Amino acid sequence: MSSGNDCQPQTFTKPALSEKEAAELVDRVFGLNVSWLRPLPSYDDQNFHVCVSGNNDGAEGANEYVLKITNSADSQEPELIQVQTQAMMFLSAEGFPSATPYLTKDGSIMSLESGDPGNKKHVVRLLSYLPGMPVAKIATNAQLLYEIGKLAASLDKALAECQLCQQTEVSDTSHLHCYHSVLMQSINHGDLNDHNILVDCSSASLENPQYRVSGILDFSDMSYGYYVFEVAIAIMYMMIESPDPLGVGGHVLAGFESVVPLTAEERGALFLLVSGRFAQSLVIAAHTALLYPENKEYLMITAKTGWKHLMTMFEMGQEAVEKKWFETAQAYTHRAPAPSVGGC
Repeated sequence: MSSGNDCQPQTFTKPALSEKEAAELVDRVFGLNVSWLRPLPSYDDQNFHVCVSGNNDGAEGANEYVLKITNSADSQEPELIQVQTQAMMFLSAEGFPSATPYLTKDGSIMSLESGDPGNKKHVVRLLSYLPGMPVAKIATNAQLLYEIGKLAASLDKALAECQLCQQTEVSDTSHLHCYHSVLMQSINHGDLNDHNILVDCSSASLENPQYRVSGILDFSDMSYGYYVFEVAIAIMYMMIESPDPLGVGGHVLAGFESVVPLTAEERGALFLLVSGRFAQSLVIAAHTALLYPENKEYLMITAKTGWKHLMTMFEMGQEAVEKKWFETAQAYTHRAPAPSVGGC
């Protein structure tokens, strides 16, 4: 299990609206009457699951939303949030299970609102509610891990074709300058963790459940980067709660390479990148928990197993871990691929 956006220090003002204030916000900004709402967990923003009545947009059954109130630091760059939201809209139009915004009264995809005693501004959006349960709440199997790898590659490939993303300055997270000339560049989701991927299942078999991805959440870490970054991030987060953490990588890698095959240099960087993501996530989460002890339980979710997995990787060694990953991935070339992301 992981805490979502746990690779950035929490040096911001997290919104702290009451449920009553959140309901009034939905009415005032979006013109919708709230039947009920409840808080959703979040690392740095404030989220509410909202059910509305009297929805007049003609969308049958579309009466559940997520009210997302962005922290004050990120809200200072609303153009980036706009790009993220429009990328989500693009992906939804391309058939990915991505949320789309409900427009404000004046027809905008977001609104900048005051919400703190210090009059700090927060970007507010109302996004469609996606069904399903987080991957963190189920026991993953090889089929689902393959699908998550395939999803990661398909997502980045689609984002690379999004003209809006190509024309916008999104921060480059590359720190491996020596690899710059041999890694394939892409636009990354950047945080495909086990809380940001939702799944559902139509299989009646309890012994061999078949899952499909029903939702992709949180595009706040989108960036220019490299395809191999995305698969490394996905592998790291899928390891967190797995009973066989070192066995995860091969299945995710196989799914990813069914869409975007990695070069030899990229495969050679994979162990370092997975280890680096573990270290980054764990150290920053520990630091942030010291600053915000009231949110320590949520911030330290990854640490419950993360340190153990990282140490196991180093004890086993890069060569042995890579051998396990690559042999598992190679086995997929001799059998039919798992079902597509859209099917169960």
